[in-house]
Amino acid sequence: MATTETFESLVRAEFRPRSSYLNTASNGLLPARAVAALQEAALLRAEGRPLTPLYEDVEASRAAYGRLAGVPADRVAAGASVAAHTGVIAASLPPGAEVLTAEDDFTSVLNPFHVRGDLKVRAVPLERIADSVRPGTALVAVSAAQSADGRIADLPALREAARAHGTRTYVDFSQAAGWLPMDADAYDFTAAVTFKWLLGPHGAAFLTVPEDFGGLTPLLAGWVAAERPWDSCYGPVAELARSARRFDLTHALFTYAGLRRSLELIEELGVDAVHAHDVALAERFRAGLAALGHEPVPAPGSAIVSVPGLGFRQPELSAAGIEVSDRAGHLRAAFHLYSTAADVDRLLDALSG
Repeated sequence: MATTETFESLVRAEFRPRSSYLNTASNGLLPARAVAALQEAALLRAEGRPLTPLYEDVEASRAAYGRLAGVPADRVAAGASVAAHTGVIAASLPPGAEVLTAEDDFTSVLNPFHVRGDLKVRAVPLERIADSVRPGTALVAVSAAQSADGRIADLPALREAARAHGTRTYVDFSQAAGWLPMDADAYDFTAAVTFKWLLGPHGAAFLTVPEDFGGLTPLLAGWVAAERPWDSCYGPVAELARSARRFDLTHALFTYAGLRRSLELIEELGVDAVHAHDVALAERFRAGLAALGHEPVPAPGSAIVSVPGLGFRQPELSAAGIEVSDRAGHLRAAFHLYSTAADVDRLLDALSG
């Protein structure tokens, strides 16, 4: 874990937001090192130089994400969206299989199961999801932290319930990876986009799978999913990758050029240090809201704070240089490593007026 002094100096060197940016749950800010890498990647293309370094960035990003997720790189697939990863998982289920989900979870975690048309998709309140696993539940799919309001799923309880009933688990860490410690090895499948708390550009999402691939078929496999990609550009792939790379989608190379550096920064700071920083600011905001007579959605321990009924104030706050979001009528503030106590107090002052 970075010391307080190291943490603050690294953040100052990488970020200079022009506003009180409290909207990481929508998009994370790019660190300076990622911006520089994106510029260099663009020059490679513009000047006709070999793109070999960009392919190396893909593998470095895969390995770095694996370290953050707690699994080997050969269990990490590099794709483009959580919805695409969910679709592959949905396609693996037999007709009539029951999928347990949380009510109003993010669409990318849910919709591929619904569009199958022949699955039994059951939704329950997030707080009841562990208790709702039952004999015959084939898969439970849930976000680690809810996009709309930051509530954190009781993943240990869910894991135990799933194990007791022989149910597979799928957890979306998109609103958690980067600030909430992960243990992807504890679940059958996990996924996450990388443009939020992991501070990368848009265009990349990772999937983790078991060593035996968990019964998934690489329906979206192209040449990059081959064991020898450059020998597999024409005709059917003769041999799929022996690792999770068989589930890769064609790589957005510029994205990985920037993402590699963003993940390096997260590793340098340490997720534990980021977690402590983010949650402390969220708690400061919750305390300030209570003093103003506002009650946020209960989400203890979350870096996301959602206040019912105040979403309509988002445009005026943005005009005042305070970036938050309006989600389902709630004002959602998301605190990350470049957020400060002064940002929290500025938002509270604006809300008090």
